Amino acid sequence: MPRGTLSALALLSLSLPASLQAIPAFARRYRVSCMLCHNPVPALNAFGDQFAANGFRLASREPPRDTIATGDPLLALAAELPLAIRLDAYAQAYSKGSAVTDFAAPYIIKLLASGPLSRSLSYYMYVNLLERGEFGGFEDAILIADDIGGAPVDAALGQFQVSDPLFKRELRLSFEDYAVYRARVGDEPANLTYDRGLMVGADVAGFAVTAMLLNGNGIGAVDEERHFDDNDFKTLAGHVTRDLATGVRLGAFGYYGESSAGGRVNKVSMIGGDGTLSSGSVEINAQYLHREDTDPLFAGTDPTVTTDGGLLEVLVRPGNSRWHGFALYNLVSSTAPMLDVGLGGPPDARRYQTLTGGAGYLVMRNVKFSGEAMWDFEQERMRWTFGFVTAF
Repeated sequence: MPRGTLSALALLSLSLPASLQAIPAFARRYRVSCMLCHNPVPALNAFGDQFAANGFRLASREPPRDTIATGDPLLALAAELPLAIRLDAYAQAYSKGSAVTDFAAPYIIKLLASGPLSRSLSYYMYVNLLERGEFGGFEDAILIADDIGGAPVDAALGQFQVSDPLFKRELRLSFEDYAVYRARVGDEPANLTYDRGLMVGADVAGFAVTAMLLNGNGIGAVDEERHFDDNDFKTLAGHVTRDLATGVRLGAFGYYGESSAGGRVNKVSMIGGDGTLSSGSVEINAQYLHREDTDPLFAGTDPTVTTDGGLLEVLVRPGNSRWHGFALYNLVSSTAPMLDVGLGGPPDARRYQTLTGGAGYLVMRNVKFSGEAMWDFEQERMRWTFGFVTAF
């Protein structure tokens, strides 16, 4: 499957398309080190991208392993349920605010499961047993079809992140998030994090093409009519990317949807570009997005709201070192209040701008310590985060 189509399960982080994350169940199944796919966890290397593209197999359409001999050729039943657990814990300090220091431990506890159902079908899902002090429920939950009809076409159906074909939030090395993907404008529910729908990816003349058909309103509970979608319009999104040379990749993204509330309709459109430049142990990722909402407050009187933002990320990952470094710059601004734009940002911000830098160290392949410092330009405060992540 092409890069940016299905997320490769990362051992210590979670995400979806173009590569789902690699959970320890994969390492147990093949009896290999987590570093076969990661450098470091949760970031994927080229082998990890291909492993995910194959539907989480070493080879495309590889027969399911470790199954029970039922005598039925139409049943591939795993001998053991492939489960894994991830634990995140943090200690934080702030230069401003009511809580100068904070123990966020545990911050996340996740139960993950993934495995093959046939030569071409796989599944991946995880449930947040604990997320920021509450039961979080399911986020990623997908059924994956690899090489449909023998062609280089893959599909994922279920819950996934719309931004996965661009840069996968759950595989980032920093605690600080990719703010431009999280931002919600006014009362409009759409952003580029989790949604329900269908994602199809294909290789077309050297381009990795991804198309998505979405509900467009996130992964909330059903309404009183037991509908997940709250309107009759389906959201469309697509991404095209290509490697231009060794270590050089460019991509383009488009999104269009409509939402309704109180008899009012908001039309959402996004367009943007992304790229990666890598050489040796250094990788630079960049994203820009322009968004327009015709009536995000559903008031009927607002002019078109524009939102612009992006990210610039630098990763330093020496191949033979347990150490790695990272830096992340976020900038998002809008002509209307934004919700959920950043980790710890104000709930009605019109601008979010942060600069983050840090480093991590692998004690074991599945045990990582990290530290980072983040400066919030709008609130003029510093946040220090020291973390521990493991999966088993």
